[in-house]
Amino acid sequence: MRKQILVGAIALTMMLILAGCAPGSGPLSDAPIETPITKGPAGFWLGLWHGFIALFTFIISLFRDDVGIYELHNKGHLYDLGYILGVMAFFGGSGKGCCKWK
Repeated sequence: MRKQILVGAIALTMMLILAGCAPGSGPLSDAPIETPITKGPAGFWLGLWHGFIALFTFIISLFRDDVGIYELHNKGHLYDLGYILGVMAFFGGSGKGCCKWK
């Protein structure tokens, strides 16, 4: 029983930590917004992180209107590449499973 409570507390703590790094929390204006980490529009590395936490961010975005799953103020294709690679890394999208012989 104590192990389940400990695992639940760790999971809740991780969700709260990840919520602090969620994309799309700025106002939707045309002015460029600096992210707290990069001091400018989101680039490749922030795209990679946002792709990796996409599932958690999606769950949080169901309950909060100020959180999105994609950073609108980004550097373009590099952010997109990082985002896709992050999603693939988290969900195991390497394609290795299709090559197995039965």
